[in-house]
Amino acid sequence: MKTNRRCRALLAVSLNLMALLFSTTAFITTHWCEGTQRVPKPSCGKEKKTNCLNYSGNETANETNQNVVHYSWETGDDRFLFRYFHTGIWYSCEENINAAGEKCRSFIDLAPASEKGVLWLSVVSEVLYIMLLVVGFSLMCLELFHSSSVIDGLKLNAFAAVFTVLSGLLGMVAHMMYTQVFQVTVSLGPEDWRPHSWDYGWSFCLAWGSFTCCMAASVTTLNSYTKTVIEFRHKRKIFEQGFREEQNFLDQETIKYFRERTEEERAEAGDLRLQCLHSCSPN
Repeated sequence: MKTNRRCRALLAVSLNLMALLFSTTAFITTHWCEGTQRVPKPSCGKEKKTNCLNYSGNETANETNQNVVHYSWETGDDRFLFRYFHTGIWYSCEENINAAGEKCRSFIDLAPASEKGVLWLSVVSEVLYIMLLVVGFSLMCLELFHSSSVIDGLKLNAFAAVFTVLSGLLGMVAHMMYTQVFQVTVSLGPEDWRPHSWDYGWSFCLAWGSFTCCMAASVTTLNSYTKTVIEFRHKRKIFEQGFREEQNFLDQETIKYFRERTEEERAEAGDLRLQCLHSCSPN
């Protein structure tokens, strides 16, 4: 029983640790959502000679360059390009079309005013989610390595399960609120930021993977607690049943002993009476 209980506790600790690592990584990264934005091509210049618009009409230097678009009202979508972007809880980073690298801006500033409260609530929920995961992980480690008795281990196990379940619920609410804020920002956000197409990124997958590991850890912890309690009750029932049988056996032996003693005493009393009658009768 002790080995199985230790294995279940070790599994719960491992799942909780994975949930903590996944949630922390997702919280600080900027790949919750990613996609492309449709933006006008910049003007061509000395430093920018590809994917640009040539307003001067000078084709001598760029006549062989197919990436240069000569400005015309009939070009349509040729005047636009699609730049890659990725967004997290804190920042939204976009491909810099004028130079190498990316430029980032605060996603909190991009969100509509009506959604800022929901976004901050999502941030607070994510922080509480991580903090409760840390508390649950600490309690599981105490139960695994430093519990002095089975009763103390069961108490730590129960508290760890409660904290882990609460953290999982907070994490689920936080992820859903962020998704809602992002979808509203896609529709009502700044014109120069609105995505042309987007999808969820690997940070979003990590966040929900963290939630899955968190709930698996809580289920494993509750399962360990329930199994330990059931095993103790079963052993106690067997012990009480054996004690009753032993008590009944002792009672029967005692009754049998006193019954035999009573019969012996009666027999001895009868013999003494007969002897007395024989000795007291006239010859």
